[in-house]
Amino acid sequence: MTYNPAMLTRRDFLHTSVLCAGLAAVPAQAQLRIEITGAGARQFPIAIAAFDGENLLPRPISDVIRADLERCGLFRIVETGPQPVAENAKIDFANWKYRGADAFVAGSATRLADGRFAVRFRLFDTNKSTDLGGLELTILTEQYRYAAHRIADWVYEKLLGEPGVFSTRIAYVVKNGRQYQLQIADADGQNASAALVSDEPIISPAWSPDGARLAYVSFQTKKPVIYIHTLATRQRTVLANFKGSNSAPAWAPDGSRLAVVLTKDGQSQIYELRSDGSGLRRLTQSSGIDTEPFYSPDGQFLYFTSDRGGSPQVYRIPANGGEAQRVTFEGNYNVTPRVSPDGKTLAFLTRTEGRFRIALMDLASQQVQIITDSDKDESPSFAPNGRLILYATEVGGRGVLSAVSADGRVKQRLSGFSGDVREPAWGPLPK
Repeated sequence: MTYNPAMLTRRDFLHTSVLCAGLAAVPAQAQLRIEITGAGARQFPIAIAAFDGENLLPRPISDVIRADLERCGLFRIVETGPQPVAENAKIDFANWKYRGADAFVAGSATRLADGRFAVRFRLFDTNKSTDLGGLELTILTEQYRYAAHRIADWVYEKLLGEPGVFSTRIAYVVKNGRQYQLQIADADGQNASAALVSDEPIISPAWSPDGARLAYVSFQTKKPVIYIHTLATRQRTVLANFKGSNSAPAWAPDGSRLAVVLTKDGQSQIYELRSDGSGLRRLTQSSGIDTEPFYSPDGQFLYFTSDRGGSPQVYRIPANGGEAQRVTFEGNYNVTPRVSPDGKTLAFLTRTEGRFRIALMDLASQQVQIITDSDKDESPSFAPNGRLILYATEVGGRGVLSAVSADGRVKQRLSGFSGDVREPAWGPLPK
């Protein structure tokens, strides 16, 4: 495989056909399923009882909570049986401690007079026989999954001391035949809907820091143009439609501007503009190809891919432009830099012995570790707590989504679509 100058995608994913774009949110053809292998170095044992009254909801909330916590690889679920336990019930701490649970969750779902549900839960420490707190959420019937994800996030943070990401969303592109869909789903792949449907390619979705907008590249005018799509209103505006190629949008951490890749002045170079499309300014000046920009979380640096040294490598510059500093040195093909939310780790795509895999670099020590064992990985995207990296890979000639923990121990595969699933992007924590 040769280096793609535009770096729009690693594979041949850019066939053109007849335009058929739409902005209505339409149901996905299928929901994603998650297959998990591996576990964290230490798993926290927790029991989650059936919620009292949750049988009135489309699916038990407790089932979703268990699935969330188990999926992350850091919890071991202790079986509770079918008997529901309300949050205000008397808890037999000795029993749950004997069963091996260090924590216990109980809750209820009560239908209100207006048809909504009040969902309540409490988290208990079985070793200390103490109540660790809880939440009460008022939801519509169809929001039961949202409530479950919120509860799982609360439990995760209370027990592990860092934010959970179960209530976040992911974006990705599905290609079925001649049709492309920009899909948005819960972090577990459920509740998928299409924000955009087109017979022309859609690539490079990027979430705004507030999670309200997506920037992406569409070929609906037979050339790559960058759009910003407001999810709540389904409205989109053109961000960049200059001569030549407009690609690889990346939001600055404050959401006020984006870095983009343009060929308006010749080779692919990195530019910056405001989120309304004004204030265009060139940031890189090289005779090579500069592409795939990504801001550091503190907004101080811009990481990018460049072949200015003879082979594609990761570089960085000050966010306002300036002298480039090479970051990757091992191997002759390192692309698609993504910095972890804490700014300490760089994920990127590396080619070794003809295999394209996800690597992590500790930015302080420069130590590199390859954390995937597949052959055709691409598009790494960190979860907002930095624990997992979502990416696309290829199985049986078809694109699928996978995730791997930052220590490489837990691997997930999201399956369920008959089409080609690519271009994942993990959204921010909900505000």
